[in-house]
Amino acid sequence: MKKSHLLSLLPLTLLPGAAFAHVGGHGDAGLMAGLMHPFSGLDHLLAMFAIGIWAALQPRAMKLAVPATFLAMLLGGFALGVAGSGLPLVEGGIALSVLLLGLLIASAARLPAPVSLALAGGFALFHGYAHGIEASGSLPAFAVGFLAASLTLHLGGGLLAASVQRRLPLLSRGAGLAIAASGALMMV
Repeated sequence: MKKSHLLSLLPLTLLPGAAFAHVGGHGDAGLMAGLMHPFSGLDHLLAMFAIGIWAALQPRAMKLAVPATFLAMLLGGFALGVAGSGLPLVEGGIALSVLLLGLLIASAARLPAPVSLALAGGFALFHGYAHGIEASGSLPAFAVGFLAASLTLHLGGGLLAASVQRRLPLLSRGAGLAIAASGALMMV
């Protein structure tokens, strides 16, 4: 593995409690709660990872635009959740995002840029809203935490996709199918 790839995984070392994400629940305060939140549910974990995979399969400019849009709208959804604004069908939107991201990966879909960015942003709105209604402690610290954890998962998915796409292109499609199946199960 290249040294630059290893360095990009460095943020994972900040998350030693991620394996025990449900210990202490969402009542933990601030930064640590935010860091742990994307790891605390399979729905968030798969969506964040899938955004990285899907972005890595896109043309050059979209490789960064998709996760950047996702993170920006994640923050927007967080603000809506913290403010107590109503967003209908949040859990369904989250499950649908996992299903659709899996299908996009499995099909190696390259949609027009505005469509891809709208999808990424729409998916993120639901995830961010869920983060916002479950936030605890210092809200800015919580936001920094879940944004850092989300970015780490995006990077992990992107690195995985980039490495297997060259050697085993069917593996990323298989991962997409597994993600889609998980999303379908979440919708039941």
